[in-house]
Amino acid sequence: MRLSWNEIRVRAAEFAREWADAHYEKGDTQTFYNEFFEAFGVRRRKVAAFEEPVRLLGEKRGFIDLFWKGVLLVEQKSAGRNLTRARQQALDYFPGLKDHELPRYVLLCDFQSFELIDLDTREETHFPLADLPAHVEAFGFVVGVEKRVFNDQDPVNIIAAEIMGKLHDALKPTYDGAPLERLLVRLLFCLFADDTGIFPERGMLETYLRDRTATDGHDLGAKLNLIFQTLNTPEDAAWRDGLDEDLAKFPYINGDLFAETLPIANFNTAMRERLLEACGFFWEKISPAIFGALFQSVMNAKERRAKAPTTPPKRTS
Repeated sequence: MRLSWNEIRVRAAEFAREWADAHYEKGDTQTFYNEFFEAFGVRRRKVAAFEEPVRLLGEKRGFIDLFWKGVLLVEQKSAGRNLTRARQQALDYFPGLKDHELPRYVLLCDFQSFELIDLDTREETHFPLADLPAHVEAFGFVVGVEKRVFNDQDPVNIIAAEIMGKLHDALKPTYDGAPLERLLVRLLFCLFADDTGIFPERGMLETYLRDRTATDGHDLGAKLNLIFQTLNTPEDAAWRDGLDEDLAKFPYINGDLFAETLPIANFNTAMRERLLEACGFFWEKISPAIFGALFQSVMNAKERRAKAPTTPPKRTS
């Protein structure tokens, strides 16, 4: 029998007082979350694991701080650390997860601040540790109050797979194998980031590609690699000093997503238009929780074409 919300609030208040001075990620994380789940009357070890290994782009592996398969992914930082970068790191794990493992919720936390993201509804809940008692119902899934709702067959997701699939099919004759997979994962991240606030200006990727690349596409592959290198370079690095203003706006993305240097892809006029078409899609409607399924659909042309709609909608501002 689960605890009442009133009892959970009392326990949450005690938890907040106990951890008011916590700050060190590695030293305190496991005890912190064991006691966090205990506040809800749930034994953490029955539902979630620490340091869950996951394959990242390429051959590298990462470790999810706390993972409840199919439900919750936690990215934990020391107090005062940048939770925007924590969000980017959390998203890096999604392509390496199996469909049934994809979480509905992502929690970003530095002990003193919480950001809970519902990837199905796109609702975000931000609050300080001291306010946890007022927000316990946002964690209803911990006690089984909410049911997981997930549909990767939603028409908007099928359209997204078809748009990315067109890029895949256009590139495949001259750019195949692992480099093509990694390029598409990067493009998918960038398209999503361009619409959802990860990049500082909405639509900045589309604007850069439209205004700063040749219409015949001959320089597009090199320009994409330059964007990727910028995304992989810390913002205080001397290398950035030589960038033009538009390119310098692209932020540093922590993690390994952009670490590897890929071969330059060859584009032509039609392929450039395919990419600009992809930029025009409303990627803010796509949940990161379906990235893995979306990517697999993109790589499976037969499956994708069987689902494809006839006319993809375009984003309206």
